[in-house]
Amino acid sequence: MEQWPPAGDDALLVELGAALRDSGPVPEEFLNAALAAFTWRTVDAELAVAELTFDSACDLEPAGLTRSAGTDRTLTFRTGRVVVEVEVTATGIVGQLSPARGGQISARTPAGRYEDVAVDAVGFFSLGVPPTGPVQLRARTAEYAVVTAWVTLR
Repeated sequence: MEQWPPAGDDALLVELGAALRDSGPVPEEFLNAALAAFTWRTVDAELAVAELTFDSACDLEPAGLTRSAGTDRTLTFRTGRVVVEVEVTATGIVGQLSPARGGQISARTPAGRYEDVAVDAVGFFSLGVPPTGPVQLRARTAEYAVVTAWVTLR
């Protein structure tokens, strides 16, 4: 067995060249993993992450804000010009997208998607009672696509 690492640069180049020549075919699972990693390179390019900017559970209410009766919690998420506002109650979640557009909203947990609903033309949507643990909302319209930061609603 030869000394590793080789003593000089020339010996190292010879060793590396031999390794490249004798590598054999790339296993299929390596190719599949490389392709999957490559396709994820632009996953965030199409989705803007809307950060939590207001949470009634820990922020003081702005002066003049009127909440619906029975609202347990109000949250506002923002990214650029897009705002996602939600009210969490004992019976579910109601919310609105701004700028108002029709589209689709998906709610998911770390285990996967648990509900998909339509967003009407004025941006309103309604979801069922959220599960315990972290939740993320993903909104898609013809003009924009956003995903909220993860937040525990219950």
